[in-house]
Order: sequence, then structure tokens, then C-alpha cells
Amino acid sequence: MTNTARTRRDFTLTWTLDSDPADVYRAWTDPDHLGWFYNDAQPLPTEPIELDLRVGGVWRQRMVIDESTAYTTGGVYREIVPGEKLVFSWGATGGWPELDPERLDESPVVTVKLKQVDGRTKLTVHVELPAELSEEQVEEWLSLGIQEGWRDTVDRLAAAAERGATVS
Repeated sequence: MTNTARTRRDFTLTWTLDSDPADVYRAWTDPDHLGWFYNDAQPLPTEPIELDLRVGGVWRQRMVIDESTAYTTGGVYREIVPGEKLVFSWGATGGWPELDPERLDESPVVTVKLKQVDGRTKLTVHVELPAELSEEQVEEWLSLGIQEGWRDTVDRLAAAAERGATVS
């Protein structure tokens, strides 16, 4: 008997935030408002956030996990619908995950959708791993905790909104 089951190559996470979609969009797209993306490690990175909000533009941000773990992450924008949707190849040249701007289809793709619902924002983050990865490579990616990492990261944005902090 042959096992034809395939490892799932994507996941979707959803939050409902007490903020306007325009403010949540700004929190994702304005370097002055992307501080929520950092983890809670101290000290926070001193490198400036780079963000060129256009299709083909690059977002780069330094992450510090602890004293021995730090890396640059970000993405290359593939689709932008102001106030509603962002799609980017996830990664950074010389960072994590490693991203080759000439081979964007070999990088994970993140889709962020914003929808106003009853005066609040439904925020959906969908992460899809490249189709050409082997089952073993998909398992390796998932074992790194990327789903938990994305949940923890965006939970920081949700927590700021719940505290009434300005997410914009």
C-alpha cells in the first residue's frame, strides 16, 4: 500500500482587532509603526526598518530573539491593495528565511487580508510554502515553528489593539 498523503504546505491564522482596517494596514506598512513586529527581547534592534511599499519593493527588519539569536527578515511585495491586502514573498537577502530576489517563487508567500466587520478588523494571515519543496523540506519548515512564530508575532499587534494602544 502506498501512502499518498501530503503534508499540508500552508496555514491560516485569524484575529479580530478593535481597530479600524486603515490603522491595521498602517501598522503593517509604515516603518514608524512596525515596532509591534519585534519580539519582546531586550534590547530592541537599533537597525532602522527598511520599507519600500510598492510591488517589487522590499521590507527588511532586524529581529532579536535572545542574546545569541538575531536575524533580518522581511519580504518582497507582490500585491498591494491599500487598506485591504498585502502579499509578499517572505524572507530577506542575507536573512531568514533566505530570499533570492531573482527566485521569489522559491520563497514562502504571506498574504495579509483586512476586512471591516462590525466596526472591527478581521485580520487573516495566510502562509504558503513553495510547491517545489519536498515532503521532507516541508516537514523541516514546519518543525521550525513557523506557524507558532507567526501567531506570536501578530499576537503582539492584537495585544496592542486590545490594550487600546494605537496600532497605527
